[in-house]
Amino acid sequence: MNTKLTLSLEKEVIEQAKSYAKKTGRSLSELVESYFKNLTEKEQTYDDIHPKVKKLIGIVTLPDDFDEEKVKEEHYREKYGL
Repeated sequence: MNTKLTLSLEKEVIEQAKSYAKKTGRSLSELVESYFKNLTEKEQTYDDIHPKVKKLIGIVTLPDDFDEEKVKEEHYREKYGL
């Protein structure tokens, strides 16, 4: 169930967020929801990750059928000729 949320933000921040959302093919609601989900996940801890890298968490969305092992294998094959 979706519920409306009203936020008060700096106008420039809103414009930048709209521009970013448009470039990435997402809505502002998707961006905010994704951020809140990642922020509140209890199972993951990011204590040992550099703050600049932490800011990137949640930005990339992978397809449901993404196979990390297959991508790693392809990368190593290309890089090392395996």
